[in-house]
Order: sequence, then structure tokens, then C-alpha cells
Amino acid sequence: MVALTSAHWLFLFWVFVVIVVMALRKDPLIPCILGLLTVGWVVKQSVVGAVSTVFNALIVAGNEFWGIIVVISLIVALSKLLSDTGADYLVMSPAAKLMVNPDIAFWVLGLSMLLASWFFWPSPAVALIGAIMVPVAVRAGLPVMGAAIAMNLFGHGIALSTDYVIQGAPTITAKAAGFTDPGPIISASIPLAITMGLVTTVTAYFLIKKDMRSNPEALKNEQTTFLAKEVRKDVNTTSYILAWATPLAFLADVAAMWVLKLKGGDATALLGATALIILAFGTMLKDGWEGLEKITEYIRDGFMFGIKVFAPVLIIGGFFFLGKGDLAKSILGVNTATGFLEDFGIVLSQVIPLNKFFVAIVSLATGIIVGLDGSGFSPLPLVGSVAATFGSAMPIDKATLAALGQIAGVWTGGGTIIPWGLIPVAAITGVNPIELARRNFVPVVLGFIATTIVAIFLL
Repeated sequence: MVALTSAHWLFLFWVFVVIVVMALRKDPLIPCILGLLTVGWVVKQSVVGAVSTVFNALIVAGNEFWGIIVVISLIVALSKLLSDTGADYLVMSPAAKLMVNPDIAFWVLGLSMLLASWFFWPSPAVALIGAIMVPVAVRAGLPVMGAAIAMNLFGHGIALSTDYVIQGAPTITAKAAGFTDPGPIISASIPLAITMGLVTTVTAYFLIKKDMRSNPEALKNEQTTFLAKEVRKDVNTTSYILAWATPLAFLADVAAMWVLKLKGGDATALLGATALIILAFGTMLKDGWEGLEKITEYIRDGFMFGIKVFAPVLIIGGFFFLGKGDLAKSILGVNTATGFLEDFGIVLSQVIPLNKFFVAIVSLATGIIVGLDGSGFSPLPLVGSVAATFGSAMPIDKATLAALGQIAGVWTGGGTIIPWGLIPVAAITGVNPIELARRNFVPVVLGFIATTIVAIFLL
């Protein structure tokens, strides 16, 4: 029987505080800092030890996440170059030409958003897709709200919750769940992501079709006012070179990952280096010798984005890493330290009769509640820790459990059903974020129900 100490109960208290604060749509950084400080003081019995615990947690979390921060920052910097050169327009224009009616427009717009978000992340992809393809989709007869829903569900829903190319989300979840690389989370998420994606997008599609039939005059008015926004960028030789080189380079990376079985840090290194090389080449091609200065601006803008996204995740992750044994030892600097959540999992298995239905509902609810703060990545350290806890308490597939929590957290906090997480898509399309959240609610809830049922059978 594992002995639960006062440090265990103190850690659990701060976990509940963090969940409550997030449910109230407030940032949980101060509770996480206080949790690290007080747990450090109880374990190390000194003020200096308590203070050093806070800093150590940031360093440990930074070491775990730094590779992902770098690759996302570099890819965002590259996306800015593509936008400045007009290469983004050339890449997207073939897909735009396929949108000949509202039905095709919905799926082409959504799938384009999915691919762009996988390779460039949803936030940069919103600007890319919104400026170039949304006017074309509206001209084809798709309502502006329908375009916003398609971009939102495919980008901030499917793409961000899976993150198969950049692997930011599964890496964070995997670290918290006790895996050395994101491979198990990615593999386990595939059937869940397919279920969630199909249920949400198909449901949304039929609801949009129903609205189009009930209010055709409003659609005509939308088309008239929105088509003035259609963008056409000036392009040149540099634009064409980058428009071909960039997708081909990343497709080569994906092929190399598949053939060479590259995972985790190796896959991240390949993507990051490719983005940096294209960025350097493209900047010099675009600006000549001035590119020696211009690339600094792109790099700076990219890292400002990356740090902005991950700064709170470092503190939240540092706190929840106390739940895992190896990382808890590094944070507390005590070789005898154990993972607090892992210990609770063992105790739960001996006290409470657990079953797959119960743990699946807990994982889903945790992701949804914690995701209410509007940050898609904030829930990931916790849902990973919860999966590790139940994984040590009963014979289940903790990768599937973690993947379920990841999908719930990102679909909620990443921006599909809460208005404060929908601002990017709402702004680029000009729709009301509250109305967009309301329209997404039924498809996403049905998706959660179907995905949880599938997860229960796979656990």
C-alpha cells in the first residue's frame, strides 16, 4: 500500500484549485506557482528549497517542450515569408478553383484548412485560408457562417487536436502520461480523431444545408457584401519558387518520417530544420543582401508567437509534472520523490472499483472543463497526468485515455465551442463569435459522445 503524505494531499488540493480556476475561465498560473511553492516547502522543509522548486519546474518543463516551441516558431516565421511573397496565394489558388458549388466549397475549404493547420498551425492558417479561399467559397454559394464553421472544425478542431505533423499537442500529452515520445498518443488518437472529425463535420454540413434552404435571400446579400474582400496578391518568380519548394520539402519530410520511422525529437528536428532552411533561402531570394537583416525579423516574429503560446503551458506543465515520478525527482531534487498522481492511482485501484466507462468520462470531463479557459494546450499536462494515474490503477490503454482527453481539451479550449476561443476565425470571416460557438455546439457535443463510446471499446 502506497503511503500518502501531506505533500500528496497538498498537491491534490492545488490540482482541484487549478481545475476550478480554469472552469471559471481564469488563467491558473498563480495557483500552479503556489502549488509548486507549497509542495516544495513541505517536501524540502526549507524556504530556499520551496523557491528553487518553482524554478526547477520551469526548467524541467522547458527541457521537455523546447523542441516543439522551436519548430512551431520557425514554421510561423516561414508562413509570414510565404504571405509576404504571395507564395501562399499560389499554393491555395488551385484548391480555390475546385470550389464550384457550396457543397464542394465546404469540404475543400475544410480540408485545405486541415492541411494548412497541420503544417503551419491553425492561427497562421486562418489568415492564409481566410484571405484567399473564403471569398471564393462564398462566391460558390457557401454562407459566410458555413465557411467559418468549416475552417473552425477542421483547423482548431481536427488539425490542432491531432497535430500529426508538428506534433506539439501529442508531445505535451505524452510527456505528462509517461511516454518518451508522442508515437503512442498519435497511434491511439487515429480512430478517435476519425470518429470526432466525421461526426462533427458531417453534422455541421447538414445543418448548414438546412439553413441555406430556409433563408436563401440572406445568402445572396452575404455574397454581395463579402465578395469585395476577395484577395489577389502580386506574384513573381520568387513566389513561384517558394510555392513549389515549400510543400515539396514538407512532403519529403513526411515521407522520410514514414520510411525512416522518425518519431519525437527526430521528426521535430527534421521539420524545424527544413522550415529554417527554406526561410533562409526564401528571404535571400526575396530581399537579396537585405535578407541578412530581414530574416531576423521573421525569426523574431515567429519566436514571439511560439513563446506567447507556450509560456503559460510551461508553468502549468511544470506543476503537473510533479505527478510523474522521474520528473518529480528532477523538480524537487529529491531522489526518493515519487509521482503524486501515480501514487493516487495506485491507491484508487485498491480502494475504488474502477471501470473503463468511469475513467473515459473522467478523462473527457477533465479535458472539457480545463479547456474552458480558452487555451487548447492548457489541458494537455493534466489529461496526460490523469491517464497516467488511471493507467497505474487498472489495466487499460493509457495512450487511448490520454488521446481522448487531448481531443476533449483541444476541441474545447482550442476554439470550437467557447466564444473567447473563436476570435481568430470570427475576425477573419466577420461573423459573431458567440453565434459561431452556438452553431458549433451540437456537432461538437455529438462528436464527444461518439468518440467517448469508441474510446471505451478501445481502452
